[in-house]
Amino acid sequence: MSEPPTSVPRRVFDAIVKPPLVALRDAGTRLLERRHGIETAGRVELEELGLAGKDRVYYKPTEWLTLPRILPRREVAESDVFVDFGSGLGRVVFQAANYPFRRVVGVELSEQLNEVAKRNIEHNRDRLRCPDVELISTDVLEYEIPDDVTVAFFANPFRGETFATVIYRLLASADGHPRRLRIIYRNPVEHEMLMSTGRVRPVRRLRGFRPTRDWSRSNSTRMYEVLPARAIDRPDRP
Repeated sequence: MSEPPTSVPRRVFDAIVKPPLVALRDAGTRLLERRHGIETAGRVELEELGLAGKDRVYYKPTEWLTLPRILPRREVAESDVFVDFGSGLGRVVFQAANYPFRRVVGVELSEQLNEVAKRNIEHNRDRLRCPDVELISTDVLEYEIPDDVTVAFFANPFRGETFATVIYRLLASADGHPRRLRIIYRNPVEHEMLMSTGRVRPVRRLRGFRPTRDWSRSNSTRMYEVLPARAIDRPDRP
């Protein structure tokens, strides 16, 4: 969609147009969650959990259509491994577990959010296509990147140095155990950091279905493919 005409003040859009759009989206979400018997909706501030800190971002679930649109099932093999960094209440983990992944992992800082995610998975365990689903409660900086991860998902869970550290660890993992590695990044505020590594190639982009530029950007998603390292320019990062 294009942005509203400049003659329409932003405050009018926020007060009149945006609320019914959000209400319609939320109604659809409630129907989906009721169908699966899960709970993943809502925004949670880290201050509420006592986990606020540098680079950390509040929890907000990824839209239901994002993963199917950015990663069609036909592009996932039974040897692929999916890791959601900052998995929250487990919506994307739940969706990924319905792909033919060999293994699906969610990494979440909050034990409180992760407990809800575990209940969501267990409630649907018998219906999941991927039988191996693991939800880990830990700081992402203490998480050891699996040497078999082939799809890394980020819904803007953290930024700055934390994001950079995780990305360089992913690159190091790909260098130590060469394989195809894709990065899916929703609300890609650190896109320039990713591109500055010289090690990723954008392969797909979804624009958010939102009427304003800022709202659309926050709901956009990009997919990148990790490129092989060259000995002369391999970054010396953790």
